[in-house]
Amino acid sequence: MKTTITTSLIAITCMMNAQNWPNAKPPIAEKQDHFREIHGDKVNDFYYWMNAYFKKGKDSTKVVNYLTAENTYWETMMKDTEPFREQLFQEMKARVKEKDESVPVFKNGYYYYSKTETGKQYFKYCRKKGNLQAPEEILLDVDQMAEGKAYYSAAGFSISPDNSKLIYGVDDVSRRQYKLFLKDLTTGKTTDLGIKNVESGTVWAEDNKTIFYTGKNETTLLSEKIIRHTLGTDPSKDVTVYEEKDKSNYIGAVKSKNSKFIMIYSSATTSSEIRYIPSDQPYETFKVFQARMKDVIYDITPLEDKFLIVTNKDALNFKVMETPLNKTSLENWKDVIPHRKDVLVEGIEEFKNYLVFSERQNGLGQLVIQDRKTGKKEFLKFDEPTYALRPMGNPEYNTDNFRYGYTSMVTPMSQYEQNLATGERKLLKQQEVVGGYDKTQYVTERIFATAKDGTKIPMSIVYKKGLVKNGKNPLLLYAYGSYGNSMDASFGSTRLSLLNRGFVYAIAHIRGGQEMGRQWYEDGKMMKKMNTFTDFIDCGEYLVKEKYTSPEHLYAEGGSAGGLLMGAIANLKPELWKGVLSHVPFVDVVNTMLDETIPLTTNEYDEWGNPNNKEAYFYMKSYSPYENIAKKKYPNILITTGLHDSQVQYFEPAKWAAKLRDLKTDNNIILLKTDMSFGHGGASGRFDYLKDIALSYAFMFKLEGITK
Repeated sequence: MKTTITTSLIAITCMMNAQNWPNAKPPIAEKQDHFREIHGDKVNDFYYWMNAYFKKGKDSTKVVNYLTAENTYWETMMKDTEPFREQLFQEMKARVKEKDESVPVFKNGYYYYSKTETGKQYFKYCRKKGNLQAPEEILLDVDQMAEGKAYYSAAGFSISPDNSKLIYGVDDVSRRQYKLFLKDLTTGKTTDLGIKNVESGTVWAEDNKTIFYTGKNETTLLSEKIIRHTLGTDPSKDVTVYEEKDKSNYIGAVKSKNSKFIMIYSSATTSSEIRYIPSDQPYETFKVFQARMKDVIYDITPLEDKFLIVTNKDALNFKVMETPLNKTSLENWKDVIPHRKDVLVEGIEEFKNYLVFSERQNGLGQLVIQDRKTGKKEFLKFDEPTYALRPMGNPEYNTDNFRYGYTSMVTPMSQYEQNLATGERKLLKQQEVVGGYDKTQYVTERIFATAKDGTKIPMSIVYKKGLVKNGKNPLLLYAYGSYGNSMDASFGSTRLSLLNRGFVYAIAHIRGGQEMGRQWYEDGKMMKKMNTFTDFIDCGEYLVKEKYTSPEHLYAEGGSAGGLLMGAIANLKPELWKGVLSHVPFVDVVNTMLDETIPLTTNEYDEWGNPNNKEAYFYMKSYSPYENIAKKKYPNILITTGLHDSQVQYFEPAKWAAKLRDLKTDNNIILLKTDMSFGHGGASGRFDYLKDIALSYAFMFKLEGITK
């Protein structure tokens, strides 16, 4: 059964519906028979041909034509919002301090920082020797480097131990496939090392000439090799020091904060393994710290006389253990901080005289300072009902100054420095909202919805002071809910454009994240994934019940794995949402997880399951958004993607949009926007992303009848 793509999209009549949408015709995607048969289940995937772009199949040109037609359609449908979108863009851009500087970070004798200039999209990476009054050295002018490029990412800046050389990675396609460059900081000369298709980060040995980098598979983009390179030698002679055979693992190399060790990490969602060598002996064979164990994750922190270990071995919420430097296997591990059922241990920030533990209790982060000599502990306290907290900018080991970032729904990101010896705390910098911002004009709350199984689901909410809870307020509900990633309550200056126009903004801390501890994650993955979706729906229904909003004014937003959430809730409870914003969405779960050539597929088996297993296949199929589209009414949906996306391939949202259009029984709008030059993270410039936010906001405003 075949029809042709409809590209005559500009034939618009003067007729408008209730939301003032042009009467333009959407593209009709061609249908081709393609049968998937596994576990006795036969499915005809009519839109499978859309995979052809990267596979360079016979339909690759047709794919581009279809995506272009979709772009023409959304542009036509949103044409009347162009002036408003430009207004929103300028409004959000005006809140950003254009000429700005990061808080300088001290490491190995230098203060490092980045700065941005008025009118420039990128940044300059700089340093000063010894003190902040010293002359400025611009290490990289990324504004200049990115000139003429549609996309440009410079990342993974790594300075040699003697401070004379800089290695960095460049991706100018947006596939997260980096090329490595060396800059001699004494001469200013930059050299292409001839090393490509790698992760951006590199690790220096103490000899100032040996580096370790992470090679990627050309097809799947999996990180699969740690490779040693000596400066001045032919990269074709580089030595692979470790190759990961388990395709469900991510790997990488790091250097310990005290500079004593180079470590290779191999980790999956449920297990990990670490290898290490002294950093002054780069040609040594890497030793296994502890061989991987089923369902055991561990991380290590080297100190002068021992290793600290954060692990979930017999400890669901993780605990802290220690072992001697020369005896690292499991039988030598001893408890330092035992397991606590109500506290999740997230990590350690080590210093010569102190340790700082990042923990999570009752869904909120906390920092615990411990004096290494006396063992005395101090808890850092915060008084807002909901917030986000993390250590940041602590590369130096020999210091008593600890830095962390704090933000909430009403408090802009604030960087603090605390002297661990004296307890003195000072604010180094708070994100400036240009044009003025008065946090007292906004209200933040932490509330709990009750899930179908009785579980209390926390939500963080913000709105403009004076809001009346009468069910008439538009509300945007956001969530992610996968990989154990906690979506804490943080500030966003762009969000003010919503709040100031009467919107409520809420984050649902649903299962699949790790906000309420490790069990929270375990209860929202694999064969319990449905909890993630029903939690979100229960949160939406609670907000309606408490009259924060109503289904006529309720919007949902998520991206990537959160885009899967959007697809699932649109299938499960379409009548609850006025509109859905789904960004780079993972919506074709079964087909993607069956295709091992697709980037990241095998890495994800521990999160979603392996569909080659019959039980996992049918469970995945029961919730996969693409598989479960039915002939029924759907909300208005805006879908965004990038042609070069390496995380969630463009064809997933494209197929989803096509099938939705084919089967839905309503007159609601489905828009698909594809960035033809970008990937998963969208545009690389620091302002370009605001245009995408402006489009999302304009979509909701149009549905709400808000015009300015």
